Amino acid sequence: MNSNTLTRETTATAIPAGDTVKLPAGTVVHIMQTLGGNVTVRTDHGLFRINAQDAEAIAGYTAKAFAGQAETSGEFSEQAVWAALKTCFDPEIPVNIVDLGLVYDLNVEKTESGGHAVEVKMTLTAPGCGMGPVIAEDARQKIAALPSVESAKVHIVWDPVWGPQMISPEGRKVLGLE
Repeated sequence: MNSNTLTRETTATAIPAGDTVKLPAGTVVHIMQTLGGNVTVRTDHGLFRINAQDAEAIAGYTAKAFAGQAETSGEFSEQAVWAALKTCFDPEIPVNIVDLGLVYDLNVEKTESGGHAVEVKMTLTAPGCGMGPVIAEDARQKIAALPSVESAKVHIVWDPVWGPQMISPEGRKVLGLE
């Protein structure tokens, strides 16, 4: 596994606690996952998620347009919302939140001004996971960036309780559960 170094102090999220921390310049990081545009790194002090906008602080790492990147221009559609949700990943699991079976409900309503209000109900693989608000905010931001979305809300719910049987066939394949 290749190691990289942070070129500047970088804000990151501790995994799985979800706490925001500052990683000092010069910290050696090992890139574990780059799905959804964010970067999961391992350091001598644990796992951390570095947001896409701060990834340039990782020396030697070049961010690429990620597969399935949500389209933020063109016509709005429910399919576009699902596509945006498929660009959101748990930083420890290489499967998007849709294929993990974490998205329970998607509601789209037309607003008075002709735009769209989108609400999503999602869960987590484990109650008390500190990354829940981080993953939900990632989903909210990606939905909000879609054309004509005026309001985007993502709610974390616990009913029904998530179980591995909710993983899609595509997710099972990625995780080697077939």
